[in-house]
Amino acid sequence: MDRIHAHHTPQKAKLCATACAGLLLVATPAVAHPHVFIDGGVDFQFAEDETLTALKVTWLYDEFETLYLLASNNLSLNAEGGLDEADRLTLEQKFSEWPEDFDGSAHLMHDGAPVALAWPSDPEVQLIDGRIQAVFTRALEAPMTLIGSSTELAFYESTYFFAFKVTNIPQLMGGSGACVADVIPFKPDPNDASVLTKLAMLSREETPDDENVGLLFADRIALKCG
Repeated sequence: MDRIHAHHTPQKAKLCATACAGLLLVATPAVAHPHVFIDGGVDFQFAEDETLTALKVTWLYDEFETLYLLASNNLSLNAEGGLDEADRLTLEQKFSEWPEDFDGSAHLMHDGAPVALAWPSDPEVQLIDGRIQAVFTRALEAPMTLIGSSTELAFYESTYFFAFKVTNIPQLMGGSGACVADVIPFKPDPNDASVLTKLAMLSREETPDDENVGLLFADRIALKCG
């Protein structure tokens, strides 16, 4: 995993630039890869029968990317340093227009197998301390019983263009009394240094050869039910 090669094809550049809801429309001065830093996390929605039914995903953009998203959509902060309602609704609409290569940043595994999730829905956008926050729902295609099984969620974007970090305590909503959620932060080891060095050399228009490299640096949430 220590060999990272850059691709320069227009298609790869296009996918890289549209990885977040079609909002990244032009290049920015940022050079080092990853280029966007997002705090947040994932909450878990349970039904009364203790089955998991949906994930609620939160993205809180860094200050630089917040300004970039506003400028690239011809928006600006008002005199009070907030968002006018019309501008907030414009951003909310943008977060309803997900690109075909969207991978969700929330990757749920159940007993070692990936769990199918519905397309993002119900976006909510607001400005939090000068940073854009987007919250959206990923419903499970079928409710899932977690008791007596191994369930883990990794919080990452596959190409590591976006660096996600779990900073919110996971909330268990609904009939979730039998479950506990533990955050497992990413801990680097010496083998990660060479990969990170190669990634840092990529421009905004380049993507790693390993299209799932973001998994190497993912924070995780373990769900224990029983």
